[in-house]
Amino acid sequence: MQKLVAYLKPYAGVLVLTIALLFAQAFCSLLLPNYMSDIVDNGVLRGDMAHLLSTGIKMAIITLAGSVASIFVCLMSAHIASSITRDLRRDLFTKIECFSNYEFDRFSTASLITRCTNDVMQIQALLLMGIRFIWLAPVMAIGGLIMAEGHSNGMGWIIALPVTVLIGVIVLVLSVTMPKFYSLQSLMDKLNLISRENLTGMMVIRAFNERAREEKRFDESNTRLTDTVLFANRMMAILPGALTFIMNGTALLIVWVCAKQIAESNVQAGDMIAFIQYAMTIIMAFVMLSIIFIMIPRAQVSANRIVEVLNVPLKIIDSPQADDVFDASKKGVVEFKNVSFRYPNAERDMLSDISFTLSPGKTTAVIGPTGSGKSTIAYLALRLYETSGGAIYVDGKDIRSITQYSLRRKIAYVPQNTKLFSGTIKSNINYGKEDISFEETKMAADAAQALEFIMEKPETFDAPIAQGGGNVSGGQKQRIAIARALAKGAEVLIFDDSFSALDFKTDAAVRKKLKEAHSSAAALVIAQRISSIMNADEILVLENGKIIGRGVHAELMKNCPEYSEIAKTQLAVVAE
Repeated sequence: MQKLVAYLKPYAGVLVLTIALLFAQAFCSLLLPNYMSDIVDNGVLRGDMAHLLSTGIKMAIITLAGSVASIFVCLMSAHIASSITRDLRRDLFTKIECFSNYEFDRFSTASLITRCTNDVMQIQALLLMGIRFIWLAPVMAIGGLIMAEGHSNGMGWIIALPVTVLIGVIVLVLSVTMPKFYSLQSLMDKLNLISRENLTGMMVIRAFNERAREEKRFDESNTRLTDTVLFANRMMAILPGALTFIMNGTALLIVWVCAKQIAESNVQAGDMIAFIQYAMTIIMAFVMLSIIFIMIPRAQVSANRIVEVLNVPLKIIDSPQADDVFDASKKGVVEFKNVSFRYPNAERDMLSDISFTLSPGKTTAVIGPTGSGKSTIAYLALRLYETSGGAIYVDGKDIRSITQYSLRRKIAYVPQNTKLFSGTIKSNINYGKEDISFEETKMAADAAQALEFIMEKPETFDAPIAQGGGNVSGGQKQRIAIARALAKGAEVLIFDDSFSALDFKTDAAVRKKLKEAHSSAAALVIAQRISSIMNADEILVLENGKIIGRGVHAELMKNCPEYSEIAKTQLAVVAE
């Protein structure tokens, strides 16, 4: 919570002004019962119209002043709350943008979304109400007690009794509901996770006829969240009823006690009215505090979850000595030297003693069974993970000694699971390069064999792309992603199983165009299909994280049984 308090500092001036206006609002509210008492005793009962008029004007002015103060308090508290939560969302998003795969392995996507939205909203709600009530309630309670003392004539116990009862009810309700409030956010995380999995995996769910199972899983999570919310709200529903009973009971008690004293001329009617007003003010002040006490625990949970993200140490950061100075004689050269890598908490290395070099104009391919560590090589080259041993050099520099920005500026990457962004085909292709011309965009699309289907669309390059590329086929998504990488004009191209959704004819055409259009770039092709890598300048065969064979296709067919077996199996299937 201390870290979040720092977000208040830029708005300290506005906060001080808001507090000053709150005091003015409280002062106006506390003055009115006195004037009301004066009107009854000295105006109404004595029939003094002049006194009624002058006092009424004063009350109108005080009411207007209190209303204006209240309006400005609401506006400024809303400004502070909205501005702070805006800053929180910005810093959360910025921090998440800096996450490496280590941090993403720690937090689920659904949880991060909840923290950036619902958790921040809990903080905003607390700030919105808290700025007003935390300062206003004590002033109203203390001021009400002081002012009521002048009209009590020994009746102070009438205020102490309902306040004690109200505090007891609030403590009872909070003690029962707080554990439920603490579990709400984790239950919401779970519901968001299930919702996200179902929305992104809808085709698989339908293909396997598992709608009933997923609906049941969603319903169970939804029911748990609903039951928790209902239980908490049912308990909280006790408070309004208890408050109404206590307030009305207090008013009746005051009237009953005061009636006898008025008859005996010990208390004036105006004092009774003022005392009732101050009693209600004091009780409402405690209600305001109870609302804050109810909101604080849930906001505390949200604050802890937000701070957990803000404070998580980044595993991969730029060294203070990092620079962007490269060896010009090694431009476009990527070297893996005795690289080893182990995932956190894993029992063995995913990669062991990996050494190879990507050279400009050359294509290096990596093939191997699932789980052999092929994609991990791409993650390490992009520094999404840190090597456990050995080093990776780009243009002659250890990637740990250069900035992540300069490293990734040199590399264009097509992931295994193609990601497109909502927008247009053009905006997706131009994603990695801002100052690209339309001709370059068109050339990249042509090289990726995407130009034909793009031109068939009525809007051509302005054709819309839905979220995640849901309105284009898998092959079209891959070709747009390949075009995006080519349009970047990077020195190094990494294709992580990026031709899997292409038919053999399109695959061959894309590889041919790549060779022609980007002959000076170093290329790393990670693939499952032999046909995608047969013409590579060097092929690495991976198994259990180790290179068990390297060479060109013809050499490996003779010297590497594992590669030969893969090739013969796949080529036999193609022949059939």
